[in-house]
Amino acid sequence: MAERSWGGTKLADRRAARRQVLLDTAERLAGEEGCAAVTVRSVCRQARLTDRYFYESFTGRDDLLLAAFERVADEARNALEKAVALSGPPLEVRARAAVAAFVALVLDAPHKGRLLLLEPFADPVLGAHSHRLMPVFTDLVGGQLAGRGDAVDRRMAAHALVGGLANLFAGWLHGTLDVPRERLEAHCVQLVIAATSPRA
Repeated sequence: MAERSWGGTKLADRRAARRQVLLDTAERLAGEEGCAAVTVRSVCRQARLTDRYFYESFTGRDDLLLAAFERVADEARNALEKAVALSGPPLEVRARAAVAAFVALVLDAPHKGRLLLLEPFADPVLGAHSHRLMPVFTDLVGGQLAGRGDAVDRRMAAHALVGGLANLFAGWLHGTLDVPRERLEAHCVQLVIAATSPRA
């Protein structure tokens, strides 16, 4: 049986498009105004959709917010993985590529950076979920720590590096770390190099 269509567009495609609009709206609202601004009513109003269309894709506000957060986290992970995979073998080249990729995501699109790095401190739903996502990033960093002690040392170093970098970017986005962007990026590169350089 052929899939139903409306105006030449399959219904599943229309539903996917509406879901995308809702996610885009929630991501922007959370990143620009904070998670408190994300409600079913506010998202539907700005997306120009009725709550009927909201509930065809999400069970509620928290479900939408988590989906928007996970989308940005996935984007960050994919950007880091791609940057490391495409960069050359020298450690400094990989470090610069990884930092540049993350900077491009969280500073060039600051609403994404605030959703990923700041809002988990303000919203308990995101806060709990961000802790569950932490191993995704520490495992990625840990894979670059060859020669840095045993597995426990590497895991602790990865946690320290990810946490430290996240706080640096969060401070810059929040305005409490008032330094030029170029200096922030250079400092982050040096931190990555120091953490991932094999011990003598």
